[in-house]
Amino acid sequence: MPYITIQVTREGVTREQKKELIAGATDLVVRVLNKDPATTFVVIDEVDLDNWGVGGRPVADIRREQAAARKAPG
Repeated sequence: MPYITIQVTREGVTREQKKELIAGATDLVVRVLNKDPATTFVVIDEVDLDNWGVGGRPVADIRREQAAARKAPG
């Protein structure tokens, strides 16, 4: 009984995108591991940007800097 957890930052992942992730992850374990899709569980966990870090920094800070750089005159 596979249990798949997908973690993404909470940045507007749509219902349709989640449906596609669930279907795709299920199809993958069915194809690769020959598992029964009826007993394959997929959980999508949306994490606040303040609770996610990369490169030693909170993603919220990185996103703010990226947004400011896009707005800066080039």
